[in-house]
Amino acid sequence: MRKFAYFMVAMAIVSCKNEPKDYVSIAGNITDKNSDSVVIRSRTYSKTIPVNEDGSFSDTLKVETGEYSFYDGGESTSLFLKNGFDLAMTLDTKMFDESVKYTGNGAEHSNFLAEKSLLQERLLDLDQLMTLDSIAREEKFVSIKDELTNFYNSDKNIDSSIVNSSLKSIDPMLDSYRRYINADLAMKRDLPKGAPSPSFVDYENYNGGKTSLADLKGKYVYIDVWATWCGPCKAEIPSLKKIEKEYHGKNIAFVSMSIDDDRSHGGSWEKANEDWKKMVAEKELGGIQIFAPKGWKSEFVQNYKINGIPRFILVDPEGNIVSASAPRPSSEELIKLFDEENI
Repeated sequence: MRKFAYFMVAMAIVSCKNEPKDYVSIAGNITDKNSDSVVIRSRTYSKTIPVNEDGSFSDTLKVETGEYSFYDGGESTSLFLKNGFDLAMTLDTKMFDESVKYTGNGAEHSNFLAEKSLLQERLLDLDQLMTLDSIAREEKFVSIKDELTNFYNSDKNIDSSIVNSSLKSIDPMLDSYRRYINADLAMKRDLPKGAPSPSFVDYENYNGGKTSLADLKGKYVYIDVWATWCGPCKAEIPSLKKIEKEYHGKNIAFVSMSIDDDRSHGGSWEKANEDWKKMVAEKELGGIQIFAPKGWKSEFVQNYKINGIPRFILVDPEGNIVSASAPRPSSEELIKLFDEENI
């Protein structure tokens, strides 16, 4: 009888071990963490996980199967969660998107999303697309669609919901790029080189006081219009820092204008302003950091017909437009433009 009891206990233990988990286990390690906590979020779910001083974190989550956003401060990436997964994550915030890696049960799905993000960023190079004429640009869009389609269909082990949603997003995404480029071309027509630049007046300066474009007359002004939630904007930060260092002491001022607003910060202008100041401090942003008082509706933003960010603008020492849509800091074309202007 005693042997039978031992047998039943052993079988119960085995049965428990074989029963699938009804939750996700996630652990990770962040190099140069941005915050003391990370957030995993979807439209219907949110979980905040404390991060230790050494950048490590761990928790369990009970979720609906699908894609989620992972936030460390103002930085974010996508991951795919399903109850039963056991994920380990590593990332370095200095190269956030490029460094995100997952291991463990279910890791292939999140790694696929990370690769997808990098591929889209590489293929959809706005600076390069804008140099093409209309025929060549449309041929490029066809090529991009083919490459994205092939990649999305390349791994049969990836959850079908990821593949299907990725495939469905291609045409709307490319159409949005077409609209952006067409609007940019129209903007360049309406804001040509040599025309007086729209101005900004008394925008809050991170270092205190107010700053106006007129305050910088006598210098070239390179203006970066960005927001804390904008991934492509943040991707330009390392290149912008490098350019600022190389041109330190020359006749050019670097201005970064945040258009964070209440809509992207829980309906609160105060939160938008706080998040802007927090990121300026965390990222040790240089140059002249200013905050547009009405976000997208600010007069400067409206007058420059800005409907997508990041947007870069170059103004000459007399306050005239050099380029209403200047190359990004990461583009070699920016240095060529500076050389043409003898900066």
